[in-house]
Amino acid sequence: MPNPQKAKLLKLYICEDDKFQGASLYEAVIQKCRALEIAGATVFRGLEGYGETAEIHRHHLLGHHQPIVILIADSERNIQRLLPEVEKMMDTGLIATSDIDAIRVVKRS
Repeated sequence: MPNPQKAKLLKLYICEDDKFQGASLYEAVIQKCRALEIAGATVFRGLEGYGETAEIHRHHLLGHHQPIVILIADSERNIQRLLPEVEKMMDTGLIATSDIDAIRVVKRS
């Protein structure tokens, strides 16, 4: 079994209709991660949720207001490089970090 490496998990809780410079915030965050060569990032759309305003976020026929969670995993150093960039991009939301053990799986044929 491969040895786990210490890493960080960055979780961003935002809303689907959040924007950054005219684009979807979640798309802009993924592009920033790629530009900074972050190990990996995935966007998840939630069915329903709420944040500090207690406003319920869910799918509406007239708009997109579902909760979005972005998970980003990399070394602590790279997450610390990314964090101020992401903070600048967000108007509202929650940022959470946690320590993780990461195991990279690479199978070559």
